[in-house]
Amino acid sequence: QVQLVESGGGLVQPGGSLRLSCAAPRNILNIQTMGWYRQAPGNERELVAVIPSVGMASYGDFVEGRFTISRDNAKNTVYLQMNSLKPEDTAVYYCYARRAYVDLWGQGTQVTVSS
Repeated sequence: QVQLVESGGGLVQPGGSLRLSCAAPRNILNIQTMGWYRQAPGNERELVAVIPSVGMASYGDFVEGRFTISRDNAKNTVYLQMNSLKPEDTAVYYCYARRAYVDLWGQGTQVTVSS
């Protein structure tokens, strides 16, 4: 598997915003789908958002309009803009990519929402 490189996590107050970024190596071509999952301690990993190379994004039910996923295909990069963050959003966020029916994952970036 190819390691995806994530950045943008950190500590933010409730109601604040963060933008996560994830880049795949530039020599990996034709990535179909990219997205984000998250996992909090004791919880299962859950879908946050996914976006195909061309088409509409999909979001987990808990997002409730607060997050926006986007991508730059030329840079092999996917972004997650997170607004109105809640303490329950605290988790490790994992980048995801699919190419030729093979799943690729990042190491995860910590997002902590706390006052």
